[in-house]
Amino acid sequence: MSGTDATPDPRAAEPTYAGPTQAGPSPAGPAHAGSSSAGSSSAVLAGTGPSYAARASARLAGGALRVFLVVAALFWLLPTLGLLLSSFLSPTDLNDGGWWQVLTAPSRLTADNYERLLANDTITGSLLSTFAIAVPATLLVVTLGAFAGYAFAWLEFPGRDWLFLVVVGLLVVPVQVALIPVSELFGSIGLFETTAGVVLFHTAFGLPFAVFLLRNFFAEIPRELLEAARLDGAGELRLFARVVLPLGGPAIASLGIFQFLWVWNDMLVALVFADSAHPPVTVALQQQVRQFGNNIDVLAPGAFLSMAVPLVVFFAFQRQFVSGVMAGAIK
Repeated sequence: MSGTDATPDPRAAEPTYAGPTQAGPSPAGPAHAGSSSAGSSSAVLAGTGPSYAARASARLAGGALRVFLVVAALFWLLPTLGLLLSSFLSPTDLNDGGWWQVLTAPSRLTADNYERLLANDTITGSLLSTFAIAVPATLLVVTLGAFAGYAFAWLEFPGRDWLFLVVVGLLVVPVQVALIPVSELFGSIGLFETTAGVVLFHTAFGLPFAVFLLRNFFAEIPRELLEAARLDGAGELRLFARVVLPLGGPAIASLGIFQFLWVWNDMLVALVFADSAHPPVTVALQQQVRQFGNNIDVLAPGAFLSMAVPLVVFFAFQRQFVSGVMAGAIK
């Protein structure tokens, strides 16, 4: 065997290229293959997705839930609506029937009750007294609670953790326990039956919750952000005012709403410590019921106004309130 016969030809191993033929495109060409694969993938996705019955049942369940929530909201608002309509009815119409008669005879609505209310010095003065108590008590709790919450969250001082445990323990102390000893204390220092005494009492019992809430919220602020502000030369007071307070705005707004509603609707503390000559609106309405049980023309509009002010405050700060609640839930 010669060497030339044993050596394979390298060109024989190279693939040959077949030029285009005159035949038409094959049905299995690229276009048909692509459409076939797309159809098969769509079929797979359609097979794995929710069926029409599942989507229909989900929509029906969502609609039923919405209907239930609307009905529950209407039942919750029904007493407020009844009080509002009763405040626009004369005493004669109220004695003849309930507030629902307005639905068939809206011409019976009148504003005479609110005119009598504005002429009643006891009710109008009680509204001013309630504002004089609720606004300072809310501002004091929010301010002192913010300072204390920042101190417990980011400042180092001896006994910080033990002192915070004492503050948390004060959350479980009921108001009724402190009525008698605080009454004796206020009587000895001249604060009994004064507006300042009621404000101090509400401030003292509102601070534990305020410190607990704001401390937990401020503690979630990134440490790097505070350290960067300190490197820029910011002191603790400037750091608190420029960084912490803006970030804690939702929590502070939520605390302010809670505190204002609690003080505005309070009757027990006001009945014990408030000035009997200038009582808050809750005590004034209670006195009207006790002395004049049939003057519904004054009680209905007065009670509605006492409810309307907290509702206005809540809806005015609704966005901040929801932001604070959601931020606390996320953190």
